[in-house]
Amino acid sequence: MIQISHPRFRILLSAIASTALGVAGCSGSSTPPAPAAPATNTVAPIAGVTAAPGTPATQATPIPAAPTVQAKGYIVMDFLTGQVLAESNADERLEPASLTKLMSAYAVFHALKEGRIKLTDMVTISPHARDQDGSRMFVDVGTQVSVENLIQGMIVQSGNDATVALAEHVAGSEPVFVDMMNQYAQQLGMVSTHFENAPGMPGPQHYTTAHDIAVVSSALIRDYPDYYKYYSQREFTWNKITQQNRNGLLERDPTVDGLKTGHTESAGYCLVSSAKRENMRVVSVVMGSPSIRAREDASFALLNYGFRFYETRQLYAAKTPVLSVNVRKGEAKQVQLAPTVDIWATIPRGQEGSIAVAADVAEPLFAPIATDKAVGKMRISRGDQTIGSYDLYPLASVAETGFFSRLWDDMTSWF
Repeated sequence: MIQISHPRFRILLSAIASTALGVAGCSGSSTPPAPAAPATNTVAPIAGVTAAPGTPATQATPIPAAPTVQAKGYIVMDFLTGQVLAESNADERLEPASLTKLMSAYAVFHALKEGRIKLTDMVTISPHARDQDGSRMFVDVGTQVSVENLIQGMIVQSGNDATVALAEHVAGSEPVFVDMMNQYAQQLGMVSTHFENAPGMPGPQHYTTAHDIAVVSSALIRDYPDYYKYYSQREFTWNKITQQNRNGLLERDPTVDGLKTGHTESAGYCLVSSAKRENMRVVSVVMGSPSIRAREDASFALLNYGFRFYETRQLYAAKTPVLSVNVRKGEAKQVQLAPTVDIWATIPRGQEGSIAVAADVAEPLFAPIATDKAVGKMRISRGDQTIGSYDLYPLASVAETGFFSRLWDDMTSWF
């Protein structure tokens, strides 16, 4: 008789015996092990970026403070990543004036996208729409105007009458439309915004912030690209009256293609600008400037600041493998992981090496593994700040191997 005295072999034989008993009395599947704790894994390097760990911070390219501008509040935001590049009083509640029409347009475009209205719909102008104060398209009561013409009247001419006519067509009445606007604002995360009317007339509970306006502006560009063209339209004629687009930056800077102006005596002069240079788009919101020239100068300076001192670049493409991890009890011994979305980052120019990437994945993974279930996260950071976190998914499914292969896997894991 052979005697086995080594304690590890005794434990191993005991485990085999227990497993065998489980096979005889149960279904034949071994008990799955407890999942391993997530560990930090090294991921594929970012193309074109050479990290310089240990480089003194004083050697980094300096980023100056944003320019001083005449405004009660402003924000500069990268469109693609949502990163704030500069701000001042960006969360202070301010009157939006006709910047309100950005949310009115969002609600109209949403109705178009869902097919509830069409560009060719003819809208009968009500007395309530015609009688709006302030900037107007000059529509007449009882006439019929197409939705597309009203959209141009709302955006290019900033017509309060056109905006109310659209609100009535979409929702049946302006108050119901305003309720929709406020619900959309909440869905977009505009937590410091409340509207009382569709065109942006002053009211005690009609307010927003520069940050919230940047959010809806980015949503317009992202969600409704087919209608964004109206924001760069230079002029529009209705009722034999030609009006120029009030956004003077459209003429001043060829990279600017939107978005909206606003003005009342109490709100001051406001301007939302969007410009695209190469693969980077920047959105600037200026609120409460003392004049048309001041709001344009402020917007121009802030856009230039964003483009000059920051860059937005793609770090990883969707479904491109960034990490391989070991697999236990599977028909494959390794599986590649990848994000399912393109990963972009906005970073100060000259500081590409400050970007660090790490993945938190429990290793080894245990089969079966499905491609539609995240198995870890990838973190993008700069310094001590996390600028993005993304789920990692297996690029291939891994089936569980047979019983004896799993048993052998258990045995070899002891060594």
